[in-house]
Amino acid sequence: MTDSSLPTSLQDFVGGSFHKTALLQKRVRELIKGAIPLIDTREKNPIKIAFLEMQQGLIELTPEEDHRAVAPMPSPVAGME
Repeated sequence: MTDSSLPTSLQDFVGGSFHKTALLQKRVRELIKGAIPLIDTREKNPIKIAFLEMQQGLIELTPEEDHRAVAPMPSPVAGME
């Protein structure tokens, strides 16, 4: 990482990209829940770890399968179709 602060480094790297921001947030949540870092580091800050993984191209955003039960959409009411 460069000498600049983490927020500045993140802003420079992400550059307002929603895709990169979503990727970073998803990976930080995984790390907080106990996922093992994909890099060899002594770093403890999950944001820094996710950022380093992203910089090295080790993580990517993929569609998540929704494992939650979803209520079926109601049928249209007769005459309202």
